[in-house]
Amino acid sequence: MFFKNLKIILIVLYSVVLLNVSASAKTVPDSFADLAEKLMPSVVNISTTQTIKTNVNPFPFQFPPGSPFEDMFKEFGTPKERKATFLGSGFIINKKGIVVTNNHVIQDAEDIFVRVNGDQEYKAKVLGADPLSDVAVLEIISDHEFIPVKFGNSDKARIGDWVIAIGNPFGLGGTVTTGIISARNREIGLSRYEDYIQTDASINVGNSGGPLFNLNGDVIGINTAILGSGSIGIGFAIPSNSASVVIDQLLEFGETKRGWLGVRIQEVTKEIADVEKLDKPKGALVASVSEGSPSDKAGIKSGDIILEFDGKEIDTMRTLPKIVAKTKVGKSVIVKIWRNKKLISKKVKLGRLESSSDFKAEKNEDNRKLDSIRIDNLKIAVRELTKNDINKRKLPTETKGLVITSIDIDSPVNYLEVNNIIIEVQKKKIFSVKSLNDIIKNVLNSSESTLLIVIYNNQNQRRYLGVKLK
Repeated sequence: MFFKNLKIILIVLYSVVLLNVSASAKTVPDSFADLAEKLMPSVVNISTTQTIKTNVNPFPFQFPPGSPFEDMFKEFGTPKERKATFLGSGFIINKKGIVVTNNHVIQDAEDIFVRVNGDQEYKAKVLGADPLSDVAVLEIISDHEFIPVKFGNSDKARIGDWVIAIGNPFGLGGTVTTGIISARNREIGLSRYEDYIQTDASINVGNSGGPLFNLNGDVIGINTAILGSGSIGIGFAIPSNSASVVIDQLLEFGETKRGWLGVRIQEVTKEIADVEKLDKPKGALVASVSEGSPSDKAGIKSGDIILEFDGKEIDTMRTLPKIVAKTKVGKSVIVKIWRNKKLISKKVKLGRLESSSDFKAEKNEDNRKLDSIRIDNLKIAVRELTKNDINKRKLPTETKGLVITSIDIDSPVNYLEVNNIIIEVQKKKIFSVKSLNDIIKNVLNSSESTLLIVIYNNQNQRRYLGVKLK
């Protein structure tokens, strides 16, 4: 009797477990047809035209590369203009016909045409575009009302979630593919602010600018890039939460207004974390501070490690630019920094990011190897910085340091370059070879094992390095 009752209890418990699992699991539809039918009227095909100039060779042959006749006959080439057509995708976000797409889809376009529902074609104009995030906003020139889609919260999208991509691959409009989110927070080197969603939903040429939907029919990404020349199950989408900030600014101002802190940053390595007595490598190390910038006015200094910005933890260096860029210009925020092994706070009023190009220093050919002195512990040779170096490199007149003239292959700093300038070690300014050797000797005789070195690289950027000596 006891075993019979036990058997009944176990069956009941098993049934309860099954019910709980079923209740907690999301149901995968047998078909995506209803969802696709609902969403497709909001996804558009985009075609652009632009004039391309080419030189036509009047001769029925070509001279081999390097031939003395090659350059001469290039002059006989006849300039010719032709119209080229490029294809992409986009999606409608309000009834008036506002369309979101990638900047690279419409960049340099002379004419833009948007096809809705496969057969209704309209001309469109650019309301705003942002090359840094690769987002553009168009307006369909029409009095008709259109069916919009809405953005979802991409932060809630998880690896393994089902997604749907709809677009115009190879000009085949109205193409629907499905897959899952394969990864989050991907960087692939295409733009400054990268935080891509990776998906295995089939994405090909022409899908750029199209939407990536969740199963609720909300846009959680803008399909932007693929690896390789065709679909191999690795596509990338701009998260909707990142894109929405840019889109709102483009609609309001016709341009982006990103927050600006005014610092050049670098990664905090394990060696640097050891020197600074951090529990682990984290944050963004301030390599330099722009004069007159918000950071400069707030008292942030080179060598500070930013651990928190406006209440958000900075776990890695790449996190900071994304958060700062999304923050409203003029907002006052609290920045928590690690300085001299203590946590302190600074209040910073953000400025606006302006486009600028990095200063490219002239190569200093004056290595003066005859005057070089070897630093055995670092396996490099250095010489003292001269006034000529300072003038040629346009460095601050008070700059002191040592110029690297050679680096051994097995040097612990073999990732540096000749003409890099060592300006600080262990937060002490370097005036001579003797001052450098004295610091190294003190470290070797202490319980510490890591040097914190500050250099100017060959682009005159301050960089911090953690170097193990023993």
